[in-house]
Amino acid sequence: MRHGRSGRRLNRTASHRKALFTNMAASLIEHEQILTTLPKAKELRPIVEKLVTLGKRGDLHARRQAASQIQSDFATKRLFDEIAPRYATRNGGYLRIMKAGFRHGDNAAMAVIEFVERDVSAKGAADRARTEAEAANSDSEAA
Repeated sequence: MRHGRSGRRLNRTASHRKALFTNMAASLIEHEQILTTLPKAKELRPIVEKLVTLGKRGDLHARRQAASQIQSDFATKRLFDEIAPRYATRNGGYLRIMKAGFRHGDNAAMAVIEFVERDVSAKGAADRARTEAEAANSDSEAA
């Protein structure tokens, strides 16, 4: 009997699942939108919504709880400084899951998970900054 055992196993061990959702939560907080499979998105939503609720609380204990779950200093800072204040007046429902067809290789159902009032310029901002810095660095070396 499986009384009280909730959540999808996703064909992974418990430690692998924990690492998967830690990384996905950090990526979602950084980019504010990610593409993943539908079951992973459905499992990720309650995790990130609880993190946003911690961010709205904003005290030191909440910050440490979020940092222990996300394990990314950048994502924790962004959660508390940018994302949580955006949803200060909203009581839950911070994320949206939209179906995005099927993956070409294995026909897995895909979904886009994103923040409801997301910053459109956040997606890929780190990559743009990195490529601009590399371009500026290569120009200065060439001169």
